[in-house]
Amino acid sequence: MNTPLELLQKIWGFTSFRAPQQEIIERILKGEDVLALLPTGGGKSICFQLPAMINNGICIVISPLVALMKDQVENLKQKGIKAIALTGGIKYEEVDALLDNCIYGNYKFLYLSPERLKQDLVQDRIRQMPVNLIAIDEAHCISQWGNDFRPAYRDCTILKDLFPEVPVIALTASATPKVTEDIIANLQMKHATVVKKSFARPNIIYSVLEEPDKHYRIKLLLNQFKGAAIIYVRSRKATIEISNFLNTNHITATFYHGGISSIEKDERLQLWLQNKVRVMVATNAFGMGIDKPDVQTVIHMNLPENIENYYQEAGRAGRNGELSHAILLKNESDELQVKKQFLSVLPDVAFIKLLYKKLYSYFQISYGEGEHTSHNFKFSEFCHTYQFNTILAYNGLKLLDRHSIVTFSENFDKQTTIQFIVSNHQLFSYLDTNYQLETITQAILRTYGGVFDLETKINLHLISSKTGTSEKEVEHVLRKLAKDEIINYSALNRDTQITFLLPREDEKTINTIAKDIRQYKHLKELQVKAILNYINDEEVCKSVQLLSYFGEINGDTCGTCSVCKKEKEELTAKDIKDIGKQLIQTLSKGAKTSRELSEQLPYSEKAIIHVLRLLLDYNKIKVNHKNQYTLITQ
Repeated sequence: MNTPLELLQKIWGFTSFRAPQQEIIERILKGEDVLALLPTGGGKSICFQLPAMINNGICIVISPLVALMKDQVENLKQKGIKAIALTGGIKYEEVDALLDNCIYGNYKFLYLSPERLKQDLVQDRIRQMPVNLIAIDEAHCISQWGNDFRPAYRDCTILKDLFPEVPVIALTASATPKVTEDIIANLQMKHATVVKKSFARPNIIYSVLEEPDKHYRIKLLLNQFKGAAIIYVRSRKATIEISNFLNTNHITATFYHGGISSIEKDERLQLWLQNKVRVMVATNAFGMGIDKPDVQTVIHMNLPENIENYYQEAGRAGRNGELSHAILLKNESDELQVKKQFLSVLPDVAFIKLLYKKLYSYFQISYGEGEHTSHNFKFSEFCHTYQFNTILAYNGLKLLDRHSIVTFSENFDKQTTIQFIVSNHQLFSYLDTNYQLETITQAILRTYGGVFDLETKINLHLISSKTGTSEKEVEHVLRKLAKDEIINYSALNRDTQITFLLPREDEKTINTIAKDIRQYKHLKELQVKAILNYINDEEVCKSVQLLSYFGEINGDTCGTCSVCKKEKEELTAKDIKDIGKQLIQTLSKGAKTSRELSEQLPYSEKAIIHVLRLLLDYNKIKVNHKNQYTLITQ
């Protein structure tokens, strides 16, 4: 049998463990329960994958994220390790067969969601498996005080009941002391060892910068820090806007958000991973489970929802140990915006009761009916029918989903089908006089052989890639062909789907989760307050602030963050004299804006503006009609 270090070298190719991986693995191999608190990039997966490989049997892994499950299973398969993920959308018969494979097929890992674990079929088959380890990933989801609380996580104790002698490892990258206590209590880990790596990331320089013109600032920052970067923004529209802005300014960038197709996501991710583009502009849908060690800069254009998210997203910088930057830009409107975005649209109990009732009415489901029925759901039409605020209704549906009352599946993709309804000869005669349509039409004909014989589903992205055009141009050509009666054309927008998991019981159902709804609202208020405290506190080192939030109260000041740097930047009389001399010398060659002066001189923008104000007070300079500084001639 291989030792842990031998297996680490053989399978993962590493010559040594990161602290505290070895301690965690040794405790699991002794049969102990472990709660592992490791920051983002701390190597959590090896902590359960390696001991599961040493012992006979299969490891059950509970994870809330489908993308993360698929990613880990794919990585294990590439290493020649047999692993299965039971994600959503798999038919009953297929689930049955996959579970049989786990029992009889010598599989080492079974990944599933906490909701999937609740199914009788899954529990019955797991009972028959030789389970050697239970791993609860993203364990903070079990706590009402944790970010992304999922009530179904409470059912993870089913595994503890089925296999009382099998060790349990719970893993998380973001847990406050209160959440840590909650995880241990809810997982019934009575004698658990808490193994914690410091949340300190000394190679990351944390900065909070006041900036009215954020576009200008990111251009400066990316010209200053030349490596790979992630820019987090609030909306899908902003990902496109910022990406276009950067490319226009000769900084290669692409964008990523939940609304683009899987093919586009993969293509853009690969461009960035291979450093063919420097910057990924993304919503917070991006980054989980993606390993790119050489990210030098992470910039937040908007305030994140909470410290937990910010720490994880900022922590995607500098995983190779090199000096890196996590920069959060703020301005006067941000505080109001974060309260509007995250607090004003939180549903209360009364709204959830109304939403729940209208949802069943919308699908004409009677009291006591509807259990396990699925329905195509036009979300925008539903909101219009009942005059619901769309964001409030969306958050309400996600909350019902989180509490396993409904399943709310979002599908924003288009399904496009076409069929040519003219002969070959008629088509080519038509293209002779409409030559501008020929490239896209020919690409469709070459790609889809049966398109004259039957309605054919086509991939707009594939055709646009083959022809070097946009999907909008492809759609325009299809609409033109349909208008001229060359094709039958159908473009269906698949909006969302609702599955009711319980029979309709109106207020009775919501009353059972009312306490959780109120507590969730209170938690969000506390989290927004914490992020606002973080951006506004200019007295305490930013690294110390983050560490104290996660319970490390004796952290040393970093000496490099925006607060520590500010203390170092107190200007002496000599500094003021030197900066003033260089400003006058530069302005003697012509008028300049403060931005131009900041770009040309080796001083901070704050220092330059301070000395400019002094020069204005002493009538050495003035501001002209172009808002430039110019010398006053004596």
